[in-house]
Amino acid sequence: MSVAEPTNDTPAEMVQDRVLSCTHCRLPVPVGLIEPGATEQFCCSGCKMAFRLIHSSGLEAYYRMVETTGTSSLTRREEEKLSNRFDDFDQPAFFDRFGNPVDEEIDEITFLLDGIHCAACIWLIEKLPQIVPGILVVKLNWARQTAKIRWKRDAVKLSKIAQTLSHLGYMPHPIHRSTIEERRQNENRRQLTRIGIAAAAAGNNMLIAAALYFGMFSYMSVGMSQLFRVASCAIGLASLFWPGRVFLQGAVNAIRTRTPHMDLPIALGLTVGSIAGTVNTIRGTGEIYFDSLSVLIFLLLVGRWIQFRQQNRAADAVELLYRLTPQTTRKIVDGRPVATFVDLVQPADILEIRAGDLVPVDAVIVGGTTEMDESILSGESRLVGKSVGDEVMAGTKNCRSTITIRVVATGRDTRLSKIVDLVEQASLEKPTIVQWANRMGGFFVVAVIVMAVVTLAVWLWIDVSVAIDRAVALLIVACPCALALATPLAISVALGKAAKRKIMIKGGDVLQQLNRPGMIWLDKTGTLTEGKLEVVDWYGDNSWKALISDVETKSSHPVAKAIVEFVENASGRVSSSLVDQVTEYEGQGICANGPGLDLLIGNESLLLENGVSIGSRHQQVADRILGANLAPCWIAVNGSVNAIVALGDHIRPDTKLAIQQLISTGWRVGVLSGDHERIVRQVADRLEIESGLALGGLSPEDKVNVVQNSLSEYPTVVMVGDGVNDSAALSAASVGIAVHNGAEASLAAAPIYLADEGLRPILELMRISKSTNRTIRMNFAASLSYNLFGATFAAIGWINPLVAAILMPISSLTVVAISLTAGNTNRTKAKP
Repeated sequence: MSVAEPTNDTPAEMVQDRVLSCTHCRLPVPVGLIEPGATEQFCCSGCKMAFRLIHSSGLEAYYRMVETTGTSSLTRREEEKLSNRFDDFDQPAFFDRFGNPVDEEIDEITFLLDGIHCAACIWLIEKLPQIVPGILVVKLNWARQTAKIRWKRDAVKLSKIAQTLSHLGYMPHPIHRSTIEERRQNENRRQLTRIGIAAAAAGNNMLIAAALYFGMFSYMSVGMSQLFRVASCAIGLASLFWPGRVFLQGAVNAIRTRTPHMDLPIALGLTVGSIAGTVNTIRGTGEIYFDSLSVLIFLLLVGRWIQFRQQNRAADAVELLYRLTPQTTRKIVDGRPVATFVDLVQPADILEIRAGDLVPVDAVIVGGTTEMDESILSGESRLVGKSVGDEVMAGTKNCRSTITIRVVATGRDTRLSKIVDLVEQASLEKPTIVQWANRMGGFFVVAVIVMAVVTLAVWLWIDVSVAIDRAVALLIVACPCALALATPLAISVALGKAAKRKIMIKGGDVLQQLNRPGMIWLDKTGTLTEGKLEVVDWYGDNSWKALISDVETKSSHPVAKAIVEFVENASGRVSSSLVDQVTEYEGQGICANGPGLDLLIGNESLLLENGVSIGSRHQQVADRILGANLAPCWIAVNGSVNAIVALGDHIRPDTKLAIQQLISTGWRVGVLSGDHERIVRQVADRLEIESGLALGGLSPEDKVNVVQNSLSEYPTVVMVGDGVNDSAALSAASVGIAVHNGAEASLAAAPIYLADEGLRPILELMRISKSTNRTIRMNFAASLSYNLFGATFAAIGWINPLVAAILMPISSLTVVAISLTAGNTNRTKAKP
C-alpha cells in the first residue's frame, strides 16, 4: 500500500502540508498523530490495533483485496470506547434474549454488523475463526449485513468475539427478535416444509398417473399396473397424514367444539377420496384418486401460506410501533457511563441520557436540567422544560443537555408500549361484519356437507361408479374458504395501509360505519385552522404582562401558550411570587389567587360568572376584535377588566376545498367550538358551511348534547376533536376521530387517531373506508358466485376432483388479490 511517509529529514512544516493516509483505513491522519520516520501511519488507536491484529493472524491478504476493490471495510471509530463496553454480552440474560444454544457445548448468535462494504470485508469476517480460537464458523449474509457465529461455549467468551469484531471495524449489534416474530418464522418454516413435502408427493403421483394413463395404450402388464397403483396409494396416504394432517386436525377440533369450520368439508372430501382410492387399490380396479388428492393438498397448502403471509404483512404495520425506543443506552456503573442494552436495564438503575438521545424507559430525573420533545405522547411540538424530580417517558427526546435518570418502568410497562397495546388489542377484536361473515361461513359449511350427501345419494342411484367422484368434487370446490377470507383480510390490509399514512385505527367497525354518510362535526382550532394561536394585539394595562405570562405557563392550552410566547418575545418573564394558587376551568380559562390578588384570564363567561362587570368601552374593543376575525381573551384583576388580548388563528389553505369534497360525498359538515359565536360564524361563512351548523361558545357538555341529538337524525355521526378536551363528545359519536393531543390520550378517547392535522387525513380516511367496503362487496360477490357455480357444476358432473382441486385455491387467491386493493385511494391534495 502506498503511503506518504515522513522521514526524520522532513521539516515539520512539510509534514503539516502533506495529507497522509491511514495505513489501515485510508482516511486522512490528523497532524497530531503523525509519527515522523514511521512506515505505517494511523488515524486512531483503533486502526493501529486492527492492523496489528490482522498481521498477527497471517491475514495480510486483506490489504491486497482492498487494493483490488478500492474500498476499505473500516471507518474511523468513535473517540469514546469504554473498555467494558461488551461485558453485558457475557450475562445470561443477554444470551437468553439474543443467543441460541445449539447443543451442550456450542452456542450461536446473529449479529448485525456495521461497515461491510466489499469482498475484502466478507473475506476478513469469515476468517474470524483463525483470529479467535474457539470460534467454529462464521456465515455472513451480504444482503442483510448479518453474521451468524457459532463458538465453543467454554473456549471463548462472547464479549471477546464482539470486541474482536469491533477492533476490526465491524461494530456488532445483536438482533432483537420478539417472541411474536419467532413464532411467525417458526410457523412460516412449518408451512413451507408442508408445502415442499406435498409438492414432492404431488409431482410423483402425477408421474405415476401419467404412466398408468399411457400404459392403457401400450398394454402395460397387470402386475406393473398394480405396482404403480400401490405406489400412488402409499404416496397419497403419506401426503394426507403428513402435510395434509393440518386439515384433519382442524376438522377434528371443529367436531369437538361443535363449530362448523372451513377444514371440515376439506377433510371430509380428502377422507372419502382416500378411503375410496385405498379400497380400489386393494381391489385392483376403479379410480384411485391419489393423484388428484395429492395435488389438492399441495394447492390448499399454498393458498393457506399466501393467506398467512398477507396477514403478517398487515400486522407488521402495528408491530413497527414497538420499535420507537432505542436498543442501547448508557448505565451508570461505579460513577461511569457504560454502554448496555435496554433489555438488560432494571427499575432503579441510573442511566445517562445525552442531548439528542431518545429516552428508552419511563424514569425520573435525578440530575441535570433540559428540555424534552414529548410530541410522540402529547402531540405538542413545543419543547417542555424538565429538571430534577420531573418524569420523562420512553420515546421522548432529550433536546438540550445531558441528564441522569432513575428507571421507573421498562419494556411493556412503559406508557409508549401501552399505547401500542391499545392498537394491538383492538386489532384482535372482530368487527361486526367479520362476525357476520364467520356465521355465514359456518352455515355454508353445513350446507355444503348436506349438498354432498344428497349428491352422493342421487349418483349412487344413477351411476355408482361416479358417485364418489361427484361428492368429493363438490366438497372440495364448494369449501367456503374464500368466503371466510373475504372480510377479515380486506380489513387487515386496509388497517395496515392506514397506519402507513399516519392514521391509527383501533378496529375495523369504523370503516364500515364511515361508509354511510351522515353528520360530521369538526373542532375549529387545529382542524379548520392551523392551530397556532398568536397574539395580534394587546389592549390595556401592560404592567401586568409578566405576571400574566407566568401564570399562563401553568397551562398547556393554546391560548396560554400564545400569551406566554408573546410576552417572552416582548420583554421576558419574572417569577409569580404574588400567586399562591392557580386553577384552570375547562373551556373557560384560568384563575390565579394570591395575597391581595384575584386574577382571571379567559373568555367572557368566566368573567361574568365571577362577578366582573364589562363596561361599554371594553365591549366596543371586543366587538372590534371580533369584527377583524380575531378572538378576544379577557383579563380581569381584582374584579375589573384590565386588558383584552386579540388572538388570531389562520384558516388552513386546503380547508375549504376539503369541506366541499366531504359535502359532495353526502356528508353534512358542522363546527363545534368553544370560541365566540361570532368568530365561529365568520369562519363558517368563509368556508361555506351552513350557518345553522356553526355553533360557538360551547362547553364540553354542550358538545356532548349536540352530538347525542345528531344520533337520532343521521345514520352516522362523526366527531373530530381534541383527544382530551373533547373526550366525552368523541365517545358519544358513532365514530370519534381524535387529533392534537397525541396517541396516548387520543386512542383512549376515540377509535381513530390522526397524526397529521387538518382535513386531508380525514378525506384520506373516508377514501380508505369507501375502498375497503367496495373490496369487501367484491370479495363476497366473487366467493358466493364461485361457490354457487362450482357446487352446481360438481353436482351435475361437469367438474371432477382434480379440476375442483385447482379451482378451490384459485378462488382463495382471487379473494386475496382483490383484498390487496382494500384501502387503495387516489391520493389527491386539496389546493386553495
